[in-house]
Amino acid sequence: MSEKRMFGGIAFLVNGNMAVGVNGDDLMVRVGPDHTDAALARPGTRVFDMTGRPMRGWILVTGDALTEDEVLGAWVEEGQGFAAGLPPK
Repeated sequence: MSEKRMFGGIAFLVNGNMAVGVNGDDLMVRVGPDHTDAALARPGTRVFDMTGRPMRGWILVTGDALTEDEVLGAWVEEGQGFAAGLPPK
């Protein structure tokens, strides 16, 4: 895993693919297109949309929903798991 400045914050990459990132108080999580709807059903989530074009496969989790370590850890693991399954860049 490596870190890189992206989207006005810090992103964490697995084999060159972004897994999670921090933007203000929000956590960006790459869940993949097939898991977007399920992720959006969880508390404190919304579609990742910085440019007016929602990015399917990416979500934002509000900082208020991340006060428990196990919740934050679960989101990080989910993003890391998806990114690890992608071809290295």
